[in-house]
Amino acid sequence: MILSGKGCELMIPECELKDIKEIERSIIKKYRKHLWSPFMRAIRDFQMIQENDRIAVTISGGKDSLIMAKLFQELHRHTEIPFELEFIAMNPGFYDVNKNQLLKNCEHLEIPVNMFDTNIFEVAEKVAGDNPCYMCAKMRRGALYNKAEELGCNKMALGHHYDDVIETIMMNMLYAGSFKTMMPKLKSTNFSKMEIIRPLYYIREDAIKRYTKNNGILAMNCGCAVAAGKIATTRYEIKDLIEQMKKTNPNVEKSIFKSAQNINLDACIAWQRNDKMESFLDSY
Repeated sequence: MILSGKGCELMIPECELKDIKEIERSIIKKYRKHLWSPFMRAIRDFQMIQENDRIAVTISGGKDSLIMAKLFQELHRHTEIPFELEFIAMNPGFYDVNKNQLLKNCEHLEIPVNMFDTNIFEVAEKVAGDNPCYMCAKMRRGALYNKAEELGCNKMALGHHYDDVIETIMMNMLYAGSFKTMMPKLKSTNFSKMEIIRPLYYIREDAIKRYTKNNGILAMNCGCAVAAGKIATTRYEIKDLIEQMKKTNPNVEKSIFKSAQNINLDACIAWQRNDKMESFLDSY
C-alpha cells in the first residue's frame, strides 16, 4: 500500500503490471497521439534538446515523472541527435513503503535511477510549521540542482504537464494578483550553467493517468510524509474550479493555456520586463 495525503487522488491500476516491452510499445502505439506526439512537439517547438546535452531527468515516483523517463528513453533510442541522460531521484524522507515502491517501479520499467537521501521533509516541517509545502519545494529543487550539477548535467527535466500549466496561470491570477505562466524552459537563476525543461508541456494529465492505470503501474500519488493527513492544497481548489467552468465552457482549458501566448501589451496597465516595472503611461 502506498501512503498519500488527504486531497491526493489515489490512483489504482486497472490490471496486473504489464511486461516492460508491452509498456514501452504502448507509448508509440496505443498512446502515440496523446503521449508520444505531444512530447515530441514540445521538444521541437521550444527547442529543448541540443547536441551533446546531458539531461538530468528527475524522478519523483509519481505518474508524471515515470512517463517522462520512458519518453526520454524512447527518444534516446531513436533520435540522431547525440545527448545523454541521467535519471535522478531524491528521497526527502519518504515512508519506506513509498521509497521501496519507487525503486520497484524503476527496476521494472528499466529506468537506471540514481537515488540520493536528504532530510528535507523533516527540515521543512520544523522551519515552516503548518504550511511547509513552499519551503519543501524550494529545498527539493535546490537539492536536485546540486545533484544534476554534480553529475555534469546542463539541463534538468521536470514532469509538469499541460494541466499544471493552466492551473498555475489560474493560481497566479486568483491568489497572487499577477499573470504568469509556467514556462516550457528557463535558465536557472542560482545555477548559471543549468536550464530547466518541461517536455510534458502539451500532454494532458488524463492521458498520463490512462497510460499508468492501463499498464498496471502503481505510481506514488503523494509521498509527502509531512502533508499526509492534512487538507488539500490550493491547486486542488483550482482543479475543482476549472471542472466547474468546463460545464458551461468545454474549451475553457484551451483558452487558459492559449492566454499566455496571446498577451496584448497595448491592453495592459503595467508589466514587468527584466525585473523592471513598465507602464502604459511610459509611452502614452
